[in-house]
Amino acid sequence: MSRLAVYPGSFDPLTNGHMDVIRRAARIFRPLVVAVLRNPQKAGLFSVEERLDLIRKSVETMEGVEVDSFGGLLVDYVKERGGSRIVRGIRALSDFEYEFQMALMNRRLAPDIETVFLMAREEYTFLSSRLVREVALLGGALDDFVPPHIARLLHERVQS
Repeated sequence: MSRLAVYPGSFDPLTNGHMDVIRRAARIFRPLVVAVLRNPQKAGLFSVEERLDLIRKSVETMEGVEVDSFGGLLVDYVKERGGSRIVRGIRALSDFEYEFQMALMNRRLAPDIETVFLMAREEYTFLSSRLVREVALLGGALDDFVPPHIARLLHERVQS
C-alpha cells in the first residue's frame, strides 16, 4: 500500500500551524501532497494559483513534499494520486468534532483510505487562517503566524 498522504485545505493563507503539520507529516509519509481545495463557491483572499505558489515557496527545501490542487471529493483525489492516507491537523475539541464527522464520511466513501490526525503544537492551537486575515486587515504584526514571504504579501494585499 502506498505511503502517499494528502494534507488538504484551503490554506488562505498558509500559517505556521499548517507548516508545523507539514513538517511533522513529511517525516511519516512519503510523499506528502499538500493539496489546495479548488472551491468555486468560496472566494479567497488569494487565488488558488497564488496559494500554490506561496506554499511551494514555503516547502521548497523540504524533501518528499509536493504541492497540488484538487476539486471534487477528497477521497477521489487521494485515489487518483495513488494514496492511502489523509492528514488533518486538530487544534481544539471543536476541530475534532468536525474532522471526526468528515473522517467517518470519507471512510464510508472509501474504506481503504485512512485519516490520520496530528495534534497542533500548543503554540498554534489558537491559530487559523481566518484570524490571520483579520489581524492583517487591522494592520497587526504577522511574524509569529505565517512565513515571512506570506506576511509581506498579506500586508500588501490588504493595503491595496
